[in-house]
Amino acid sequence: MARPLLDRRTFLASGLALSASSALAASRPFRIGAIADCQYADQDDNGARMYRRAPGKLRAAVDYFNTLDLDHVVHLGDFIDKGWASFDAQQPAIDALRHPWRFVLGNHDFAVDDDKKALVAARLDMPARYYSFETHGWVFLALDGNDLSEYGWPAGSPQLALSQRLHRERFPGAPDWDGGIGETQLKWIDATLTDAGRRGLKAALYCHFPIFPANPHNLWNAAEVTDLVVRQRAAKVWINGHNHDGNYGETAGLHCVNLKGMLDTEETAYAVVDFEADHLRMTGFGRQPNLRLKLRR
Repeated sequence: MARPLLDRRTFLASGLALSASSALAASRPFRIGAIADCQYADQDDNGARMYRRAPGKLRAAVDYFNTLDLDHVVHLGDFIDKGWASFDAQQPAIDALRHPWRFVLGNHDFAVDDDKKALVAARLDMPARYYSFETHGWVFLALDGNDLSEYGWPAGSPQLALSQRLHRERFPGAPDWDGGIGETQLKWIDATLTDAGRRGLKAALYCHFPIFPANPHNLWNAAEVTDLVVRQRAAKVWINGHNHDGNYGETAGLHCVNLKGMLDTEETAYAVVDFEADHLRMTGFGRQPNLRLKLRR
């Protein structure tokens, strides 16, 4: 399959001044496609969760995206519901897209055998479980909200032991189908956003899990993550999935957009997002609503 335009955790982040041609490109509006929670599995429907229809809905969205001029298309986690073979069923839609894919990992993406958990990111051609990339004067941070989790690491691993201890001691009562962002990743987020601000870039953060408003689907350490992100003025928007009902909130000028899930609807749910100089315009399809978001300075 076509490889994305990524080969390491952070690319084009050298801190060098933009060339004249890059500066010109940075001033131009651009568009992306966005999908959350396609969540395929070869299993019967469960209430509103229509598992076997997922590949068809995904392919229809890809066919539409292919008619547009897009910088990339992001899938915001839970590409599958469970089972390593489910990735294979989604592969035709991955291959059909003529734009770069950017993937974020969700909790269901780790619903595979323990010996496959370390392979999930590579299966989706991701450079790492979290990474960044730049385009048109923006830096995008694709985060791993499963960094701390009860499901994202194999049994007996130090990562799982740490996650279980922190869940018990710091986040008692938090759902075990949510996750958190660990210290190393938090420091990376802070450093990446600091660098973006120093270089005059705007920043968008992709994650499977929401951070705001308060909701049972939020990251275990949503308050800590929110405090970090809002104090970094380069950060303009947080875009996520996980809560299939969708949501929206604004805190200290940071827009927090929860896309509706593609899985559990008779129609579909996805969006095209236009990045303009001072605002974002989200055009929703199916049950995804439209939004216009003015960017904080």
